[in-house]
Amino acid sequence: MAETNTMPRLRQQYDSVIRQQLQEKFNYKNPMQVPALEKIVLNIGVGEAVADSKKARIAAEDLALIAGQKPVITKAKKSIATFKVREGMPLGAKVTLRRQQMYEFLDRLITIALPRVRDFRGLNPKSFDGRGNYAMGIKEHIVFPEIEYDKVDQIWGMDVIVCTTAPNDDEARELLRAFNFPFSK
Repeated sequence: MAETNTMPRLRQQYDSVIRQQLQEKFNYKNPMQVPALEKIVLNIGVGEAVADSKKARIAAEDLALIAGQKPVITKAKKSIATFKVREGMPLGAKVTLRRQQMYEFLDRLITIALPRVRDFRGLNPKSFDGRGNYAMGIKEHIVFPEIEYDKVDQIWGMDVIVCTTAPNDDEARELLRAFNFPFSK
């Protein structure tokens, strides 16, 4: 895919408004200290893949539509007899988004997908890991407009992990708030 010269809307917002706000709020001397988004990791785990290995491939195809880039199929690291899992068995799919794709996905997540979640009361503001990264789960992958509801035979949940360059959770929370993350009160 040839890269276009148009910068994603959220990237422009970060460069023109958000970076300046955060620099003033946390009194950074150097603009490179200001927290930024590093990457977004999307993951779909398919427990039913134990019985039918095609399910992991189908999940990977759906994830490719959502992310706009080809995912990696994740495989079991070791055999677990209790769960009927063999080493090397496909169990899901994951994709890491950076730069332009990351900002475009984040825009779709905040403006389109999250408002479509049933009974949505906001994101948990405590789901940070202590190092400035935020993780959230989405129960139904069909909230994304790229997925055609009529063609879906199974609904999967997915994990969205937003990695930032922030040194702590408070700074990361302010960064994500500036991007209009709908945190619950």
